[in-house]
Amino acid sequence: MKYRKATFADIEAIFALVNDYAGDGVMLARSRNTLYETLRDMIVAEDDAGEIVGVGGLHILWDRLAEIRTMAVSPRLTRHGIGGEIVRRLMAEGRTLGVEKFFTLTYKPGFFQTLGFHTVTKDALPQKVWKDCIDCPKFPNCDEIAMVKLDGAAEDTSGQ
Repeated sequence: MKYRKATFADIEAIFALVNDYAGDGVMLARSRNTLYETLRDMIVAEDDAGEIVGVGGLHILWDRLAEIRTMAVSPRLTRHGIGGEIVRRLMAEGRTLGVEKFFTLTYKPGFFQTLGFHTVTKDALPQKVWKDCIDCPKFPNCDEIAMVKLDGAAEDTSGQ
């Protein structure tokens, strides 16, 4: 398995992977426009045949605070460690920038628990987290689960 930063050539494969899960209701849909705008945030997993089989993004939100988002792994390769490796690589990238607190909004809390994340109330996250939510079809009735992982000595990231 090869892990690398996403490129323009990956957008259609990422779009299909993410939106297949969204169609099943286990992930929020992402438009091509959103994927292009966040291209630099993403890491992909590529199999030996060159097919994109996993993706994840690191979105910086505030001082030392980042979101792990757009996580998807091909259904035929789940439980092979691909998602975990993507998250570890995203967090390593975040650490080089000084990120101390990682969070995610997910429908798959068990996966993130295995990586050291714990469930928190959505109120525990700073208001800046919710700026993207205004465009979500589920707003204001979000049913995703908020999870956090502290990395090092976390400072106040409330930004309020």
